[in-house]
Amino acid sequence: MSHANAGIAAGPAAVGLYDHERGNVVRLAVAQALAGANSTVVYATGAILGEMLAPSKALATLPISIFVVGMAACTLPAGRIAQRHGRRAAFLAGTVCGVLVGLLAALAVVLGSFWLFCLATFFGGAYAAVVLSFRFAAADCARPERRPRALSAVMAGGVAAGVIGPQLVTYTMNLWPPHMFAATFLAQAAVAVLSAFILLGVRLPAPTSAAGKADGRPLGVIARQPRFIIAVVCGVVSYLLMNFLMTAAPLAMHLCGLPQEMSNLGLQWHVIAMYAPSFFTGRLITRFGAPRVVAVGLVLTAASAAVGLTGVDVAHFWGTLVLLGLGWNFGFVGASAMVLDCHAPEEKARVQSLNDFVVFGTMAVGSFLSGSLLTSYGWNTVLWLSFAPLVLAVVAVAAAVRTGPSPRRIAG
Repeated sequence: MSHANAGIAAGPAAVGLYDHERGNVVRLAVAQALAGANSTVVYATGAILGEMLAPSKALATLPISIFVVGMAACTLPAGRIAQRHGRRAAFLAGTVCGVLVGLLAALAVVLGSFWLFCLATFFGGAYAAVVLSFRFAAADCARPERRPRALSAVMAGGVAAGVIGPQLVTYTMNLWPPHMFAATFLAQAAVAVLSAFILLGVRLPAPTSAAGKADGRPLGVIARQPRFIIAVVCGVVSYLLMNFLMTAAPLAMHLCGLPQEMSNLGLQWHVIAMYAPSFFTGRLITRFGAPRVVAVGLVLTAASAAVGLTGVDVAHFWGTLVLLGLGWNFGFVGASAMVLDCHAPEEKARVQSLNDFVVFGTMAVGSFLSGSLLTSYGWNTVLWLSFAPLVLAVVAVAAAVRTGPSPRRIAG
């Protein structure tokens, strides 16, 4: 089916769906704000608790690495649930994981069990993988010309997550002495439940019919599209470097003798920087094209590493984290918008989950390396190594810009 014909065929059914566009986007943005606090809590506490509980200091960042493994491992199953039973079923399954991470992590802290804490962060990663699919759910609800804006509007909900998560840590970490952070994870579980109630009101399209799925191209054919490959490379590098540096930063601040409150605030501003540009990133993509927006993100990421190399005071860490967050937003949202150009309606769940699986799977490798590099060679080595993937992404973006404007978006 051609792009134009797909749009015509989808027209009458789509009118009712678009009637709920604004309400769906608002609810998804609020849910993003609440559920996004899960990731922030794990990143703020994971390496610190890892150092406290791990049998070896070299394993300090393993819980965060396991978190990323959970994201990668659960992306494709979440996509299958969404395709067969609808996105809302996937959202609620994710919420169950969100409650589990809070309860298991609190129990791990009380028992002093490092491996139970790692299991908890795996469920946290599963929850995060589902939360990141909110952006594509918003695109499903929006008219084709408004999809980049809907996607970025939901991502903007992360601004609130950037405040909720760190403040949750700051105000609850010492509520249950001597079990530092135990109350924090119980509070995180309660926030996950609240997010579930918000998601119950989202009205999303029914799963694609079996006939529709039969019309979709094989996944291998889609994955070989040059534009899809470029989108995946840009998404991988943007998220890989954000996770690579953010995983190490709280522990690096701790090892430099900086207070935990300063680390929490630095992470807060980092997460705000990750999501605040989403209020206008969609408009920038519509006006200038996704590849150029991604290019700006790569420049900001390079600048974040450069700032980190100039010193180890609070200001240097905060500058690195803020620029890193800005770079991630332009790079990842731009790459996500490029993915929307690569599939037809009946292919979207498979293609989007494949994209996220590759992104998160690569992140897991970077996360494992980050902790060992930091403890063995220091913060500066972590920063210097971050420049290598940037070269690959710059080449990919240059190729995307040379191909000219994005093809017309596939309806649906």
